Amino acid sequence: MLTRLKAKSERNLAKQICKVVLDHFEKQYSKELGDAWNTVRDVLISPACWQYAVLLNRFNYSFELEKNLHLKGYHTLSQGSLPYHPKSMQCYLSRTPDRMPSERHQIGNLKKYYLLNAASLLPVLALELRDGEKVLDLCAAPGGKSVALLQCADPGYLHCNEYDGLRFRWLKQTLESFIPQPLVDVIKVSELDGRDLGDAQPGTFDKVLVDAPCSNDRSWLFSSDSQKAACRISQRRNLPVLQIELLRSAIKALRPGGLLVYSTCTLSKAENQDVISEILNSYSNIIPVDIKEMARTCSRDFTFAPTGQECGLLVIPDKGKAWGPMYIAKLKKS
Repeated sequence: MLTRLKAKSERNLAKQICKVVLDHFEKQYSKELGDAWNTVRDVLISPACWQYAVLLNRFNYSFELEKNLHLKGYHTLSQGSLPYHPKSMQCYLSRTPDRMPSERHQIGNLKKYYLLNAASLLPVLALELRDGEKVLDLCAAPGGKSVALLQCADPGYLHCNEYDGLRFRWLKQTLESFIPQPLVDVIKVSELDGRDLGDAQPGTFDKVLVDAPCSNDRSWLFSSDSQKAACRISQRRNLPVLQIELLRSAIKALRPGGLLVYSTCTLSKAENQDVISEILNSYSNIIPVDIKEMARTCSRDFTFAPTGQECGLLVIPDKGKAWGPMYIAKLKKS
């Protein structure tokens, strides 16, 4: 009976996969990733084997929750071995596709944890946020990376920006759910076009995160409207143009000596390595920062594909390590 139910559920999931997108990815990623694409594809089209990490909220800590996670066999994200990993940021990973229930948003009550793809913490850790720094999260919705930044340190000023109206409201609600009132006073939430922010606030920030709009491989594979999916694919070639414009704005907003982290949740070389190469070729004052050490110390929890860049990492979904896709690149302004 259980086997029949499992088979039926797998058939239902298979029906939801958008063939237009899968065929497109098949052509591109089998070239870009080689043999690794077969495993990546199998994980991406099988939501039943996806994993969910649990990021604890230090502003509403629960000893019982942490004890429960230990009992369920969760482990912390490479604690202590990363070049930068503040003790205040506690994230628990499971090696099985276990998923904690989501907490409901309740005004006045802070949530105890945030569910996320563990790979999305790597851009946050790469930024190395310190107390008192001014930080810009240029494309901040739905807010998970902003919440993670605030688990790491107490910034002097955090500017969370999101241009899309619906996602902007989602960002505000996420921050309300996790951040206590005193900290809200050092956070600015704006709904500006990220491409204009550098001109509005030149040389202002110590750290800038650009988690850019991209071909979201996981969600695109499950597009319910195949016409909309085909339209997305045809417009996909325009994304690197937008990503480069956002990075140019971020570089303007960054002070000399400041750090910039660029990230996407796509495997696409055109939106990842090619975008960063274009930036490095265009600016004499932007220096790549070597982050290979992060890949070495995180290999227990993540599978990385070669990027050909010392400043860039690509997390690819793997069996038992179903995190990613996530591309991370780290740059410094001289």
